[in-house]
Amino acid sequence: MSTKANQAFTAGVTLNNGVHMPWLGLGVYKSKEGQEVIGAVRTALELGYRSIDTAAVYRNEDGVGQGLRESGVPREDIFVTTKVWNADQGYESTLQAFEASRKRLGLETIDLYLVHWAVSATYRETWKALVHLYKEGHVRAIGVSNFQISHLEHVIEDTGVVPAVNQVEYHPELSQKELLTFTREHNIQLEAWSPLMQGKLDQPVLAQLAAKYGKSAAQIVLRWDIQNGVVTIPKSVTEHRIRENADIFDFELSADDMALVDSMNVNQRIGPDPDNVTF
Repeated sequence: MSTKANQAFTAGVTLNNGVHMPWLGLGVYKSKEGQEVIGAVRTALELGYRSIDTAAVYRNEDGVGQGLRESGVPREDIFVTTKVWNADQGYESTLQAFEASRKRLGLETIDLYLVHWAVSATYRETWKALVHLYKEGHVRAIGVSNFQISHLEHVIEDTGVVPAVNQVEYHPELSQKELLTFTREHNIQLEAWSPLMQGKLDQPVLAQLAAKYGKSAAQIVLRWDIQNGVVTIPKSVTEHRIRENADIFDFELSADDMALVDSMNVNQRIGPDPDNVTF
């Protein structure tokens, strides 16, 4: 890998506890356990990616771990995220779920552990368990996923510990400006899941900008993420898509073009409403 490519893949943000997190990672949601996810992880790491995002509920942590090992990339160079699922939330059950995830991944330490959703009855105790795991040195950073401002305020109030990351649905049709402002003000790193709107990219604004910059619509969106200071984890299992999604560090959107993408916002969710978690 060239020096320039290496710098692109390792470029990132310093989280509120001093840990470095790459701007770009590979998401493995719905990547099938076994050879599909093993191959995707190995390919991404061979191409230069240094961040992999999984979750217990994806049921592919074993394959992610295998892909990490087969890649030959030193463990200390890779940032691995996983999440505690809703059914396992609560203090003691979260600690048990963490051990199960760590075993499946084959890792001694997890770089980032997240509360997957703010389950109303349990998320505050779950966060306390993550604080314990962090203080014990089992995780390098802790955060949350799909948390609204009120959820963030509660866990900070309970523990005094500010999540390092909030991973949420974030894309041009759901830009969550209020949440982004809150996280910036509290030094919480926002991270985008479903950044490519599950392939809903055939839109005039994106086509216009893709032609202007000589890039794909997906690359325009991912570049918009990063220029907004949002970490992004596009999912793919095919080599050409994994490669294409990473080719976003050699151009920059103008302020006017950033505003043009911003104008696509219609507050439209693809996934569930975080204020009404029933699963």
